[in-house]
Amino acid sequence: MGWMIARLRDLFSFPGAQVLQNIHPLVVHYPVALLTAATLMYLLAWIAGREAWAWTGLWMLGLGTLAAAVAVWTGLRAGAGVMVAPAVREQILDHHRRMMLTVFALSLTLSAWAIIARPMPRRGRAGFVLLMIVMALLIARGADYGGWMVYGYNAGGSLPQPIDFSPAQ
Repeated sequence: MGWMIARLRDLFSFPGAQVLQNIHPLVVHYPVALLTAATLMYLLAWIAGREAWAWTGLWMLGLGTLAAAVAVWTGLRAGAGVMVAPAVREQILDHHRRMMLTVFALSLTLSAWAIIARPMPRRGRAGFVLLMIVMALLIARGADYGGWMVYGYNAGGSLPQPIDFSPAQ
């Protein structure tokens, strides 16, 4: 029995999380996955004319928007404490912040639109799907900035800081 308790303790201990400066990296993946999958579901529902797929898209969009709210909150709280050089903050972090706030605003707007016209707007459907695609592209671009900060400049890591900015090649 003691070995089972030890295994469960190991299973629910998160050694990687213990060295994080903030929890933002733990939550960002959920809205990225859910909002991107919602875009795909809505696109497929529109093409195939499948209302059940649109309902799945609505649930993903709603859950993704809730997850985005948590990601935005944790990101804004973490932003001031991220140890990066001022040039990295200006060239990468600020762009990441603006893009992801735009994604959040779009996800709120699209969620409200989809809830009002459940599960997917009939009027303006092409515009709705186009905005979903724009949101997914902004997610990819904003996530790229986030990854660039983390992997290129050790944002949130334990290497000596700050690492100066150098343009991507």
